[in-house]
Amino acid sequence: MAQLYFKYGAMNSGKSIEILKVAHNYEEQNKSVLIFTSGLDHRDEVGVVSSRVGMRREATPIFDETDVFDIVHESNAFPHCILIDEAQFLKKHHVLQLTKIVDELNIPVMCFGLKNDFQNELFEGSKYLLLYADKIEELKTICWFCERKATMNLRVDENNQPIFTGEQIQIGGNDTYYPVCRRCHQKPPL
Repeated sequence: MAQLYFKYGAMNSGKSIEILKVAHNYEEQNKSVLIFTSGLDHRDEVGVVSSRVGMRREATPIFDETDVFDIVHESNAFPHCILIDEAQFLKKHHVLQLTKIVDELNIPVMCFGLKNDFQNELFEGSKYLLLYADKIEELKTICWFCERKATMNLRVDENNQPIFTGEQIQIGGNDTYYPVCRRCHQKPPL
């Protein structure tokens, strides 16, 4: 029976490498996958899942108007699994489309993304995945500054100074965000 999975973690917790690993494992057994990622993420290029270790793969970008259910339903190859990277950027209607894929097409959907933003607020996609997912798993990493488990993301400016206000979505990597524990988020040792 297919299920909707949400695997979340702070920055640098290996979400993108995990999605590439899952795709490889399916395909090694001649089982097809469809990979999607947010159209907002342009760090490498739009429509690419890439990890910090250098692995990358093309994916279908999801924009506000994208109907993921229709894309999967109309695909020529029956996929054995749907993989979604940067799932925090999904909208509620996308998450509901994913539940439809699981419930009506009986295809498992694995979503990977951040749970919370730099102000420790839930992203829309994460909120609805936490509400609708059948299985939820945390991918762990350590704090940038100490040995505690990182559960938050600290945004920094070009001078490496912490930022606690601003737009929720700002695409960036290690130059913009650090995975941190709660203590280091509240009092960054910068």
